Amino acid sequence: MTRRQLLLTPAVAALAPAAEAAKYDYRVLATNKTSTMEKEMNEAADAGYLFRGVMGGETGFGGKEVVMVMAKDLSAGAAPRRKYKLLATSRTSTMQKEIQAAGDEGFEYLGQTVFESTFGGREVSVILQRDLDAPAKRYEYKLLATSRTSTMQKELRQAGEAGYEFLGMTVGKTAMGGSEVVCFLRKVAG
Repeated sequence: MTRRQLLLTPAVAALAPAAEAAKYDYRVLATNKTSTMEKEMNEAADAGYLFRGVMGGETGFGGKEVVMVMAKDLSAGAAPRRKYKLLATSRTSTMQKEIQAAGDEGFEYLGQTVFESTFGGREVSVILQRDLDAPAKRYEYKLLATSRTSTMQKELRQAGEAGYEFLGMTVGKTAMGGSEVVCFLRKVAG
C-alpha cells in the first residue's frame, strides 16, 4: 500500500455503514392464573415472541404471580412458530401424567418454577414448547420428588443410568409430600 492509501483507509472505514446490532422487543406477562398465562404466551408466540424466562413469587402490586419474559428479535426475519404449554399442579402424580402427555405430543421442557395461584395454592409449574415448523420429537419425561436429598441422589443416579437427562429442579410444597425437591428429567423416546 502507498502512503496515500494508508491515510485514506481509516476515512473510508468511517464512512462504511456499521454492522447493525441486534435489537429486541420484550413482553412481560404476569398472572396468578395458569390458564391465563398459557393463553397469553401463545398470543405472544403468534406475534413472534419466544420464551426467555419464568419466575414465581410475590410482585409489588400483583401479589403472588408467575412472571414470564418473552422476546422478539427485531433484527431477524420471521420468528420460528412455537406453541406453548404451561402445566401447574400441587400433585406430583398429576404432573407426571400431564408432562408425559405433552411429551407424547412433542412438547419440549423449557423451565420450571413454583408459585402460588389463586385457586391451586403452591404449585410446581412447567413451561413447554413445540416447534410447529419441525417434525415433532417424542419425549419421555420423568419427575422425581422427595423430601430427602440422599433419596434424590439415588433416584437421579438410577435415572441417569437409564438415559434420562436432568432438566431442572425446584423446591416446593406439594399436596402429598409437603416440602419436596422436584426434579424433571427427559430422554428422546424410541
